Amino acid sequence: MEVINFADQPSVMSRYMRELRDIDIQGDRMRFRTNIERIGQLMAYEISKRIAYDDVRIQTPLAECVCKEPAEKVVIATLLRAGLPFHYGFLQIFDLAENAFVSAYRKYHEHGDSFDVLVEYMAAPSIEGKTLILVDPMLATGTSMELGYRALLRKGHPAKIHVASVIASQRAVDYVKERFPADKTTIWCAAIDPNVNAHSYIVPGLGDAGDLAYGEKEDNA
Repeated sequence: MEVINFADQPSVMSRYMRELRDIDIQGDRMRFRTNIERIGQLMAYEISKRIAYDDVRIQTPLAECVCKEPAEKVVIATLLRAGLPFHYGFLQIFDLAENAFVSAYRKYHEHGDSFDVLVEYMAAPSIEGKTLILVDPMLATGTSMELGYRALLRKGHPAKIHVASVIASQRAVDYVKERFPADKTTIWCAAIDPNVNAHSYIVPGLGDAGDLAYGEKEDNA
């Protein structure tokens, strides 16, 4: 399974990542969401190089010419809620893609930092034989991503899978590599951080992406 870490080669994405992480900048919610969208756009463009294309003959005002048209049907699937700006960035590039949404959240146990990940809602088209792009900005443990993927399998089996995150932990990358089909999955990360803490937050990470994008929420009872 191939893992692409954009941090290995500095680019304009590096500035967006700095602003996402910087505690003195990330409090600007609009800027935070915009930077996640920008990373989604850049990542989607790179993924677009990996899909198949057909030749299509068209007529310009002056002559006929042959252009390239994507030959694969793409479904962008997002884990709510933090994934929404990331999803929008991808959709701006894959503007003809179908879309899927999965609600997955942490339900903490009464005592301690342990939790279960619950999936309570899904809206998705068929993914049978299509290219599935799973997007979630924070890939901390990989559990939510796997459960979202398992839920989507009720809608068919994709031909290709792209797992995309803004920041992933090395632990989560290893987890996905163990549990997703290696022959058709590629992992894309703007950065891979070394650790997760006792609360299963990525370290150094950036904090809670959902709260930073949309405001704080009440803890699930």
